[in-house]
Amino acid sequence: MSKIIPLTDTRRSPSPLSAPHVAPTGLLADTRGRMLRDLRVSVTDRCNFRCVYCMPKDVFGLDYPFLPHTELLTFEEITRLARLFKAHGVEKIRLTGGEPLLRRNLEDLVAMLAGIGGLDLTLTTNGSALAAKAAALKGAGLGRITVSLDSLDDEVFRAMNDVDFPVAKVLAGIEAAAQAGLAPVKINMVVKRGVNEHEILPMARRFKGSGHILRFIEYMDVGHTNGWRMDDVIPSAEVIRTIDRVFPLEPIDANYSGEVAERWRYVDGSGEIGVISSVTQAFCRDCTRARLATDGKLYTCLFATTGYDLRAMLRQGRSDADIGSYIAAIWLQRADRYSEIRSDNTVALPKIEMSYIGG
Repeated sequence: MSKIIPLTDTRRSPSPLSAPHVAPTGLLADTRGRMLRDLRVSVTDRCNFRCVYCMPKDVFGLDYPFLPHTELLTFEEITRLARLFKAHGVEKIRLTGGEPLLRRNLEDLVAMLAGIGGLDLTLTTNGSALAAKAAALKGAGLGRITVSLDSLDDEVFRAMNDVDFPVAKVLAGIEAAAQAGLAPVKINMVVKRGVNEHEILPMARRFKGSGHILRFIEYMDVGHTNGWRMDDVIPSAEVIRTIDRVFPLEPIDANYSGEVAERWRYVDGSGEIGVISSVTQAFCRDCTRARLATDGKLYTCLFATTGYDLRAMLRQGRSDADIGSYIAAIWLQRADRYSEIRSDNTVALPKIEMSYIGG
């Protein structure tokens, strides 16, 4: 097989590289035997929050050069690529951002993807516009939703989102999603030492018995602007101990092979929680996810430094067979295992920002 050379500039759109002769359809396994099952699609690099662990305001300020609309993949382009990924075994598509609900008429994209058939369609949002959008998203064919919420304390939450946005509006979005049938709603809390670890128990108490699934995420070194330090990480094991002392827990099996969240349930039967431990318990060996960035570049790892330009292929009129073969060639050579080899050197690499690639 000919070697693929990664595209190293994450902001420009070089001409696509010629793909080796690889079948444009069919199931794919990378160099470590990991199948391609999940595609995360970032529909915008913009967000109305400035969370300190993702888009800190001192970097993403008023003069930050977000992508012009012409550089975003169109809904038609995303749908075309989704069909090609499905032909290679993708079963689940998650829409992300940035904040995906800032993309105008996003429910139209959901409907187009739902029209493909056979895909589990999900979305991750900060919840700020969810109350107004939940019913339309469900009606368009969205299956489930995940909401980011890092604290129930208004002062802490406003400090973390850094735009003075209140908790109450996010909670209203969560309830609107549940009422629309986007259930169970998953709620993601990124835990950062010295910032919101005291909110672990209040969050557990608030959502215990609610039917929603609360998940605690270790603070990760995504991108290179959030000032990540290992000392700021609260290990998932510490989160579990904190909750278990008050609300006894027991482990439960994963829903499927490659699930990133380790699942626990309350012994009294009042629901479950999850922990995502990318830092302290790497799950690279089971990772089945590819990521399509806002500008149409394909990344094979959340911590990637390089991407492969699919938008250029689309806009140069390349055939489905050409693009499908290129996708296959990329995945067949995939060998990513960043979290297994994390070190001071890898942490310092100029990785793609989460706002382009999604979480």
